[in-house]
Amino acid sequence: MKKHLIDLSGGEIPIFDIVSYGRATPRSFTRAQRELIVRTVNRSPEVMVKVSGGARTLAGVGKHLAYIGRDDFVLETDMGERIREEGFQKALMDDWDLDLETLWYQSERSINAPRRSPKLVHNLIFSMPPGTPATKVLQAVRQFAMNEWALKHRYAMVLHTNEAHPHVHVVLKARSEQGKRLNIRKATLRDWRQRFAQNLRDLGVSANATERAVRGQSKSSLPDAIYRPAHDPNRESTYLRKRATTIYTDLRQQGHLTPERGKERMLATRRDVERGWHDTSLVLAARGDRELAERVQRFADQMPRPKSGNEMISQEILARETARKIESAARTR
Repeated sequence: MKKHLIDLSGGEIPIFDIVSYGRATPRSFTRAQRELIVRTVNRSPEVMVKVSGGARTLAGVGKHLAYIGRDDFVLETDMGERIREEGFQKALMDDWDLDLETLWYQSERSINAPRRSPKLVHNLIFSMPPGTPATKVLQAVRQFAMNEWALKHRYAMVLHTNEAHPHVHVVLKARSEQGKRLNIRKATLRDWRQRFAQNLRDLGVSANATERAVRGQSKSSLPDAIYRPAHDPNRESTYLRKRATTIYTDLRQQGHLTPERGKERMLATRRDVERGWHDTSLVLAARGDRELAERVQRFADQMPRPKSGNEMISQEILARETARKIESAARTR
């Protein structure tokens, strides 16, 4: 049986592609582009939308639903229902006909060559930095979900406020009611971030959705799993210790870190970004917007030096060792 795929990227390009802008002769900006420039140089809070995983079995779906709906968190469905009852997972999965989805996939595999089972659901997270009103984050996600998936994909969401940054977990059925599977690409997530940010702005919340490279960030952070095992926050992970050994060996034997794959591409992207911001500043100044032009140039001048993964890890190791030395010295006093 033929599999239907749907790409929700919309085929749209970013509203303001600073990298491409630095490679061409700039002329002017639309109102929306200027507003985006202002938000970026003002360092407006950046939205985060990511795929945190997805379950391929009924047991996996139930386990994740139980996790996000634990304690006093209230689950909200695409039908407007608010669920808190114990054991809600099975009723929700039955309502979504996930058992039939499983049977359909099994029959497809019996006809076609054996392959890994596709996801029954996508697990998504919509998040904002600390200080953002949690109720408005939920409102923005609710509006986004209605616009994107209503009458197409079944979904459920939960607002979590147990951490400093308010975030909403969304469980989205992978196959639509029309039988098409959702294919989430990078462009899809970029488009979702822009729509989520717009919803927040409509609610009066300052929010932006730009690429990290445009803001001068190499990476937002290294994955938490690199630093410690999930169930033991006091122990550094084996991964970090092995990576640290490699880094220290390089530093002792060569006096520098071994070049990483992709480092040159990262530096080339930074050069394009800096050129793009510089050309943006020139255009703004030429059109009489000198105050914003100066802010743009300061923003570009203040971007931190791009760092590779090894550089970020070595910096983390140094910070940890410094903290340990300070703690040890304090004990001996």
